[in-house]
Amino acid sequence: MIQIELNGAIAPDEVPALRAAVGWGPRQREYPAVFARSFLYASARDAQGQLIAFGYIVSMGLEHGYLEDIMVAPRNQHQGVGSALVRALVQGAKARGLGILTLSTDLATAPFYRQLGFDQEASMVMTLDEMP
Repeated sequence: MIQIELNGAIAPDEVPALRAAVGWGPRQREYPAVFARSFLYASARDAQGQLIAFGYIVSMGLEHGYLEDIMVAPRNQHQGVGSALVRALVQGAKARGLGILTLSTDLATAPFYRQLGFDQEASMVMTLDEMP
């Protein structure tokens, strides 16, 4: 059984390695700043203590939070780890006084979030790194 930990100890190189494993850029420079600046983050480890899942919420601590970077190691996907991670983040956010969570996703992963209780609405995105 996978245990989800909220705001637990994570070495600065662990999340970039997990990001790389799921095919995302490692963004090494962002860690440990993400841990310090997140309203709440969650992690899961396997029996050997290896980080297999991570995600976080950014918020000013008022009513609204933004769920970000939910990732699960490829070998652990489709086993309920991602669902458990998101549920832990949702419950942790609620317990800390948030009333609304939003996220951005693509059409392929939207059903995953819908089955966890998120409603699909229109959103707009501007990627600043791609601007001239």
